[in-house]
Amino acid sequence: MALVVFYEKPGCGGNARQKALLTAAGHQLEVRNLLTHPWTAATLRPFFGTKPVKDWFNLSSPKVKSGEIDPASFSPEEALALMVREPLLVRRPLMQVGEERRSGFDGAEVAAWVGLGDQAVPEDIASCMKGHAHTPCPEPEP
Repeated sequence: MALVVFYEKPGCGGNARQKALLTAAGHQLEVRNLLTHPWTAATLRPFFGTKPVKDWFNLSSPKVKSGEIDPASFSPEEALALMVREPLLVRRPLMQVGEERRSGFDGAEVAAWVGLGDQAVPEDIASCMKGHAHTPCPEPEP
């Protein structure tokens, strides 16, 4: 099984479910705080691979949901500069196994990448749990 470096928003219910799925599949997790990690554009960029810039953004972020930020309106350089300043905008989780890095949690992609065993992957595994019956994510400290 793999050692997965897992960057999360502490207290996020969705990230908790994702971590549980990975550990149940036998993976070891090294959990890090996405919001306090000392990101630079160079360290953040590899997590997004060939995804379009709009897919780098956390669509559940208050600034995206309110329309204050339009993920489709940024160049890669602009998006990275903004995300370095405001990591809450980054699509979670960020994961690294060896030198390979990924953003977001698509169950089929993760299963093909590191394996999830014979576990059923809930359809909403990548969804924000705010507003659901689960414990909502706490807001980050100022």
